[in-house]
Amino acid sequence: MMSDLPIDLEKVKKEKIDEEILRVGIIAELDAINLYEQLAAMAQSEDIKKILLDIAKEEKTHVGEFQALLLKLDKEQVEELEAGKKEVEEELSK
Repeated sequence: MMSDLPIDLEKVKKEKIDEEILRVGIIAELDAINLYEQLAAMAQSEDIKKILLDIAKEEKTHVGEFQALLLKLDKEQVEELEAGKKEVEEELSK
């Protein structure tokens, strides 16, 4: 589980701070998704499993919110996401 920031935000250029904050938020949400899904897989109670999976789903929405904001700020990220998508499509079409 992430409890410390994965980067030192004080060392980030001022004009890039918002992008890095959003990336840290994405990392935290992905970490939470993994945690809740792993706990749900181990839970014996179906009620607990159901709630954990519902919370994990909410965290996925949070990832989407952070990513939407990041894509507004970082045009290179938009281009690289498209490039990655094309690479996958090309590889899977072989």
